[in-house]
Amino acid sequence: MLQEVLAGEASVLSNETTTVSYAPVTGASHTIQVLAIDGPDALELLRAELAGWSVLTAPSDGEALRRAGARLKRHAMRRDLRSDPPPREWARLLPAQPLRVVACGRPASELLGAWREAFPPDHPDRVPDSDQQVLTELLQPLLTGRVLGPVLACSALVVDAEDRVVAGLVVNDRDGVPWVGYVFRRPATEFAGLGGLLLRRAMSWLSEQGWNEVGLAVTVGNPAQQLYARLGFTITGTKMTLELP
Repeated sequence: MLQEVLAGEASVLSNETTTVSYAPVTGASHTIQVLAIDGPDALELLRAELAGWSVLTAPSDGEALRRAGARLKRHAMRRDLRSDPPPREWARLLPAQPLRVVACGRPASELLGAWREAFPPDHPDRVPDSDQQVLTELLQPLLTGRVLGPVLACSALVVDAEDRVVAGLVVNDRDGVPWVGYVFRRPATEFAGLGGLLLRRAMSWLSEQGWNEVGLAVTVGNPAQQLYARLGFTITGTKMTLELP
């Protein structure tokens, strides 16, 4: 779900007919953002150098890559908070005891267990990296604001009777737009609905604070997209993420 941000210098691939410029991305391994495409053979150029990588691109370029054989991986979604404000009472939603909502101020290591359980090997958002890589390259940068921007106060965790993190929501200020970096929960049935609860609380808080919208990115095939749709999120035409064959 993490929406990536650019990092580093742009690179250029070219042949006799096509030129592609791109930049590496922070917050996700083996991911680039395409900056410009000029010519008909962009997929072949990218695949020759970056087979198996993910590509973040504008819809026009993304559709051309998809028609050539790239696989659509992720959509951007947004929820309008101004024309369709969420109910104020959502801000006061609480989980059943003994579960508690606490601030999202704990070290990344305390979130790792629940995060791993939320994205098992068969999940479309699974990350095959080691725990140390997830901590240092994904969770720590997200929680410290190095990826996506500062963590907003509507971010929250749910802990159980033993003070163990069982669910979490991280919302960042991404260039003036609240952005859901991650929402996750342990898969046990007693924790069902916690992701929706945290999102509803956050949306109500954001609306009360005067934010106009909240955005996120959802991987194709992620069942959470149904939850986002129920909460009023709609697919936007701003960004697509594809996977190179």
